[in-house]
Amino acid sequence: MSYKIKSRIWIESENNVLLGEGRVHLLKAIQETGSLSKAAKSLNISYKKAWQLLDSVNKSAKKPVTINSIGGKGGGGAELTEYGKSLIKAFDEINKNCWAFLDKQLEKIEAL
Repeated sequence: MSYKIKSRIWIESENNVLLGEGRVHLLKAIQETGSLSKAAKSLNISYKKAWQLLDSVNKSAKKPVTINSIGGKGGGGAELTEYGKSLIKAFDEINKNCWAFLDKQLEKIEAL
């Protein structure tokens, strides 16, 4: 019999979520598209939901995660700050290390 271990991680600050998989997907989509609106569409979430997620990340972070420009004739845009890019990289590394640790722990169950 084969077992799988399941887990999701997120990082909180004063009971507010800073980062989780969904927020990281949104930040990566912003990085790829250069726009919160396009990022939301690519993830099949509403612009309002994307804006709320991004707002919560920016409010929980030590520094701004994105630089936003207002829409208009030429359209607005959003790009990640260096700090935002660093947060993604750190989260991905933490997540990867978490999975490696959990896979190792699963060996205890498989050994029984």
